[in-house]
Amino acid sequence: MNKVRSGLTVLGIVIGIGSVVAMVSIGQGAQGQIQSNIESIGSNLILISPSFQRGVGTEVRSSRGSAQTLTQEDADAIQEQVSLIKAVAPENSRNYQIVVKGKNTNTRVVGTVSSYSQARNVEIDIGNFISDQNVQNLKKVAVLGPTTRDDLFGSSSNPIGQKIKINKIDFTIIGVTKAKGGTGFGSQDDVIYVPISTAQRFLAGGDYVTTISVQAQDQNSTALVKQQITTLLLSRHNISDSTLADFSVLNQSDILATASSITNTFTTLLAAIAGISLLVGGIGIMNMMLTTVTERTREIGLRKAIGAKNKDISLQFLAEATTLTFIGGVFGVISGWVISLLIAKFGGLTTTISLSSIILAFGVSAAIGIGFGYYPARRAAALNPIEALRYE
Repeated sequence: MNKVRSGLTVLGIVIGIGSVVAMVSIGQGAQGQIQSNIESIGSNLILISPSFQRGVGTEVRSSRGSAQTLTQEDADAIQEQVSLIKAVAPENSRNYQIVVKGKNTNTRVVGTVSSYSQARNVEIDIGNFISDQNVQNLKKVAVLGPTTRDDLFGSSSNPIGQKIKINKIDFTIIGVTKAKGGTGFGSQDDVIYVPISTAQRFLAGGDYVTTISVQAQDQNSTALVKQQITTLLLSRHNISDSTLADFSVLNQSDILATASSITNTFTTLLAAIAGISLLVGGIGIMNMMLTTVTERTREIGLRKAIGAKNKDISLQFLAEATTLTFIGGVFGVISGWVISLLIAKFGGLTTTISLSSIILAFGVSAAIGIGFGYYPARRAAALNPIEALRYE
């Protein structure tokens, strides 16, 4: 067998398997990162968001983010009338330009109450979180997330007592939260917390809330709590048909299921794109084996002349094709693993290599060896021994 030709053929399989392993690792890494971010926002959490009510015969619906159908009174009613809950935390959040000493950033400002830290697993690193007194007295105080603190005051600095301008209004910093992880849109660390009464009076200009976070007592009670909240809000908003509700209620399981569905589709798409190169590598195997059968026609004829059966010839070429793809599979997995490490180190992406992806890669390489080696093997086995010996 020609070594250079075999090496180039194996290289095609290496590239294909390596691409599949690397792409699947990116998809699985993204899935793990998203799940971690969702779980970091709280435990046994139920989120209530406002929405425009769909009227009978109405097809056009405005975005949920701009609706103002939830109020502080709704949050108070949930706190008083819904059982099996630990904490209720309404919030009024929106992005604002933040300015301090010549520096500025645009980040999410969350107006909320003291129970938010319990409902959303927010821990304080320096200073204090928003208190009930801050809310009652409309204090202009702020608690920074660690990323916002780093952007405005420098890494690991202590900004307690300093002032920042939110929408041109001075706020005094009273605390900095611990890092929760996560980057980009919706980061739990790039945020500023202020009292909800202050946010409603001086920033938003209304008493509506954008989200109500409810922490259930345990995982088993989330479904019942969700049902109680839905029934209560439908009654308060005088809505008889739940399909016409002007709010939505989601628990963490719903959010995780949706996110998992999206990331699984993303991972499958990446694997399918990488699989194209694997298909090309398999075609290369078939092409090389057909050439080899032609070049070794006299050898096949000689083996048949001394007693080899069609099955023996077929197995010989099938074994050679499978061996080549198996070698390609081993080096492909190694190269894919190295590529995923390089992507994580230099690309800033989270990658995860699972045992299932490695088994899948080996399985696919073996299937390619058998699938694309079958036709050349059958063609070699079907050769007439006398004609094969006369072949030049």
